[in-house]
Amino acid sequence: MSAVPTEVLPGSARALDGPVVGPAELAPPARLWPSLAAVYRAQLSRARVARIPLLFVATFQSIGIMIMMRGVVDGGGEAQAVVAGSSVVVVAFVALNLLAQYFGQLRATGGLDHYATLPVPPAAVVLGAAGAYASFTVPGTLVTAVFGCVLFGLPLTNLWILLAVIPLAGAALSGLGAAFGLLAPRPELATLLGQLGMSAALLLGVLPPERMPEIVRFARDLLPSTYGVEAYARTFSASPEWVMVAGDLAVCAGVGVISLAAATWAYRRAAVR
Repeated sequence: MSAVPTEVLPGSARALDGPVVGPAELAPPARLWPSLAAVYRAQLSRARVARIPLLFVATFQSIGIMIMMRGVVDGGGEAQAVVAGSSVVVVAFVALNLLAQYFGQLRATGGLDHYATLPVPPAAVVLGAAGAYASFTVPGTLVTAVFGCVLFGLPLTNLWILLAVIPLAGAALSGLGAAFGLLAPRPELATLLGQLGMSAALLLGVLPPERMPEIVRFARDLLPSTYGVEAYARTFSASPEWVMVAGDLAVCAGVGVISLAAATWAYRRAAVR
């Protein structure tokens, strides 16, 4: 039996002219903004069914708080604080409480392994989920604000400021909620942390600061949603101090960057375990 070289066989592949140099090139890594948009759309479609009933609960809760406070607060600065705080509580309920529960369950059930296999940056996962949850707070916050202004006789002229308050306060609270869920060793603890954070936003944001003790005011200043409440409450006056409003919104933005960066670090830490 004689062996025939493969080069002379008809239809056979030609041998390489030279040796292969180095490994094959990998595909370029996914960019942040396209990955962020993809995660945002996926989370938005998922949360649309699961979270809308809870959004109604958050809205009715805030409306009920204002109705109860109507018998205690007559008007003036206290009414402004109640309406502004009740509106931002809707953001806190969804962006802080529900997001902490979501990431806590995701970590406990191994859902982070799915995201770890996707070619998306960790920041896209955190920002996409936070943005999707914060988006659901827009209608509830607007309804609460309009109802509160009508209930307490406050002007609706500067209601547009909520278009800045919602995303900035939502970013700060969403970062905290995601960090709670990703750092908590058990989903029950993540739920507890989210509930405590939402309760703090409720008590420290809705109650007028003039009636609080000094130490409670200090704790209120540490809560990032407080500055969203202050920014919205300042717009009820006849001539708002827009410099102070911009300063409060800048604080919300700065805290939002820090909290989302902390949530991204927590995601990397939880994904590699």
